[in-house]
Amino acid sequence: MMPFRLSRRALLAAASLLAVPLGGGKAAAAESDFNGFLAGVRRDASAQGIRPGTIDIAFRHIQYLPHVIELDRKQPDRTMSFAEYIEKFVTQQRADNARHKLAENRALLDQVHQRFNVQPRFILSLWCFESDFGNIMGNYFVPAALATLAYDGRRSSFFRPELLSALKILDQGHIRPDNMLGSWAGAMGQCQFMPSTFLSYAVDFDGDGRRDIWNDRADVLGSVANYISRLGWRGEEGWGREVAVPGNFDTSLAGLDSRRSTVEWNRLGVRPVGGAPFTGREPAASLVLPDGPGGTALLVYDNFRIIKKWNNSNYFAAAVGYIADRIDRG
Repeated sequence: MMPFRLSRRALLAAASLLAVPLGGGKAAAAESDFNGFLAGVRRDASAQGIRPGTIDIAFRHIQYLPHVIELDRKQPDRTMSFAEYIEKFVTQQRADNARHKLAENRALLDQVHQRFNVQPRFILSLWCFESDFGNIMGNYFVPAALATLAYDGRRSSFFRPELLSALKILDQGHIRPDNMLGSWAGAMGQCQFMPSTFLSYAVDFDGDGRRDIWNDRADVLGSVANYISRLGWRGEEGWGREVAVPGNFDTSLAGLDSRRSTVEWNRLGVRPVGGAPFTGREPAASLVLPDGPGGTALLVYDNFRIIKKWNNSNYFAAAVGYIADRIDRG
């Protein structure tokens, strides 16, 4: 197990992130309530076998973070169309960076592919979207962010178990407390796994005794592949492709609940946009209309559904597929 000792740099960073000014009776009462909540979490953690020393170190640096609640309440000003989303997130720069990462990590990615049967281009695309290849992981102390969200009450049934899972990760020695940083919602590391996802799917790919999705590239790429493999990834298939539909197309046929062969879709007037025509040997596919009738149409396979289990968004799943395709084309 790694020793629980925070560096001076980390302590200073944590202090700047976690400080909550108290200014009167109302704030003092709120702090008292939060401390009472933490006492309950401490009891639950102890009951689950987490060592007292782990709890003490983590709780020493947990404070209520009002900014996290502000972010949780904030709603986007507008909703992007599918075309706007793709234009913003599926960029040439991202594709170029992904191809550079492919060349840089070819041997490792081949090993990951061999073990989990997930194509490197999809591993890279997910890595790209989640953390810009490890460049953007968040700078919130994960237990503090999760404690704040669990205490808030709006989604405490989700975040309280995640807080306990984060404490288990610390107790198992996978990461030092000062390095357990992530998003305001508690997503961690280069994969942006929630703590419960980490416990279920993160792997120690290089065999050093820790599952480190923050700093260890082998563990990062292995964990991405293990996750989608365990979700049912089909390593011999792609994700889908953009198609055109006739003007009189019956849109009731669209949706992920309906699968047809590409021969049948072709008979219905669905045609690939660019690239080769259907061969009839493709997997059964579903028609997805991300913005409804009249917009972009996608014919997608089961791997599209798997990407949506990672992030339940048609936009996200398609964007991951688009970047993967650009990596493959070189």
